[in-house]
Order: sequence, then C-alpha cells, then structure tokens
Amino acid sequence: MVPFAGYDMPVQYPAGVMKEHLHTRTAAGLFDVSHMGQVILRPKSGRIEDAALALEKLVPVDVLSLAEGRQRYGLFTNDEGGILDDLMIANRGDHLFLVVNASCKEADFAHLQKHLGDSCELTLLDRALIALQGPKAAEILAGLSADIATMRFMDVAEVSLHGVPCIISRSGYTGEDGFEISIPSESAEDLARRILDHPDVMPIGLGARDSLRLEAGLCLYGNDIDTTTTPVEAALEWALQKVRRAGGARAGGFPGADVILGQFADGADRRRVGLKPEGKAPVRAGAQLFADAEGKQAIGSVTSGGFGPSADHPVAMGYVAKSHTVIGTEIFADVRGKFLPITVAALPFVTPTYKR
Repeated sequence: MVPFAGYDMPVQYPAGVMKEHLHTRTAAGLFDVSHMGQVILRPKSGRIEDAALALEKLVPVDVLSLAEGRQRYGLFTNDEGGILDDLMIANRGDHLFLVVNASCKEADFAHLQKHLGDSCELTLLDRALIALQGPKAAEILAGLSADIATMRFMDVAEVSLHGVPCIISRSGYTGEDGFEISIPSESAEDLARRILDHPDVMPIGLGARDSLRLEAGLCLYGNDIDTTTTPVEAALEWALQKVRRAGGARAGGFPGADVILGQFADGADRRRVGLKPEGKAPVRAGAQLFADAEGKQAIGSVTSGGFGPSADHPVAMGYVAKSHTVIGTEIFADVRGKFLPITVAALPFVTPTYKR
C-alpha cells in the first residue's frame, strides 16, 4: 500500500505486478479506482442541451452531439492551451456524468462551479468506482446481468448487479475490453468480493494498472499531460471533433482555443511519441532524450517508461522535437550517464480489444 493522490492505494497484491498484468490481458482483472472523482452536471433549465453547451465552454470537444447512453473522452484546458485534466463525459439523459482524476477532482469541481454554477447544479458524488478489465470481463458481468452483453465500447447504462443499482460504462484504462462500475459506497465491498469470487478474476494494483495503460499508449495525467502540454503536443487531436475545430459550426469558444487551433493549422514544436528502448533495460520517466549518442543535442524527455510484459520489451512514451517524430527514428536516452539507443515507435504497443 502506498499514498496516492491523498488515498492509500495497493501497488500490488500477492500475485505480483507481472502476473496481475498478464492475467488482465488473458482473463479479467478488478481494479479499485474509487479515488477518482465522480460529478453530476444537471442543467437548471431541465434541457440536457444547455448542460452540454455550458460544458463546451470549458472543454474543446463536442458534447452537444453526445447521445444519451454514450460517453466521450474530454479535456479541461486553460487559457494557454495547457491541459488542466482529462476526463470522461457521459450523457445520462437528464444530466451529464463526469469522471475526473483523483489529484484534480477538488480543483475540477471548483472550476466547474465557478464557470457553470449559474446554469447547472453540480454534485461531487461519494460513490465507489471499480473497473473489471480483460477479455473475460463481459462474460463475467453478463453472468450478473444479461444487459451487459449488448453494450458497446463507450456505452453507459444503469444496471442492477446483485440487486445493487450501478452506473456502468464499457470503457477502461488498459487497452482491453472492460467495464467501469460506479457503485453506492455502502455496497462496494460486497459487490467487489462477489466479482472476485469468480475464478477468472484477480485483484489488480497500481503497478499493473500503469504497465497496462502504458502498453495501450494511454496518458497518465501529471506524467504525460499537464498544464504545460497542449492537446496537439500530446497527440490527442482525435479528442477534438471537427465541429470544435476551425471551420466547424462551434469552432473555438473554449480556453486556449487560439493556441490549440493555431497548432492544428501550423503544428507544434514537439509531440508525444512512443519509445522503444533497445535491449531489456527500461528507460524511466525523466530520462532526457538526445539526437546524438554524445548527448550534445537535447530533443526531449521521457514521461512514462517501464517494461511491457505483454509486449515483452521495454516501453515508454515522451515528448520529442517535431524534427524527430517519424516512426523508426533512432534517438538516445541518458540513463545514468550512458546514452542508450531508443527508437521512436507507434502507439499503442498492444492492439486494443474494445468492442466497437
């Protein structure tokens, strides 16, 4: 157990990080992510469209077209185009349901209250959140509720599990098919234990959570994205739908729009890329990257790195100058004074198995 974002969190269970990681890729892993923030955004007008348009003032994504029962990835940006947090946005019919990062949830809630408090009622929920991830996740949950089987990637629904009303999304943070389950706090332990009773489910800690998301090319807020990185630099252009880009019906209108849309047009000076070190030694976050083996031309740094158990080689990501972003480019990482070769690689390192 270690302190993490104000909570005590498990790094690993008795099986260890390697076995937890591989079990999630081949069967199913259960993660306790109750430290995340869960927020309800309810329009005072009663019209969900008003809540969507209000939220669009803070995020550069298309919330208005998000259908009921669907979820979308979003970003809070600041006036400089930096990322305040990344989040999930779900349309629940009469309100929007947001899931934000643990380390940012108080600041995010204050940000929402400041800018949207006049038009929306905001509630920071006290609910548990667990995630069941892996190729057997759907079969396992369908054993508790047949409704699960028909859900697609990014669907959101209210489903009863063992008589407990849960908000379930078919999504996750591993690159695998899976579900995130919001549960009333008083029922969380009982439901988690019932799911763990299934022989194909193993509890998974922060160590494997990190290696799984890194192989899947997914950003960790505070490491790979933060207030100093823009969505374009972070290679998250896909999160900005055309309607919010230049020429779109609702282009701009979010914090940092001039900077971000300018980078769409002209490119950014640096970009997040995948990195594959040679050999078996991982290259960790903070390692400086160079264009040459002598360490004379600095071009960036590693933001996340470790060994990828499924990829069976070290994996990393980081930011490099735009001159060195082409896949296959050889660069060098400073690891304890030695300049080790590392190749710019495509993300993700594993093929996602989301149910489209």
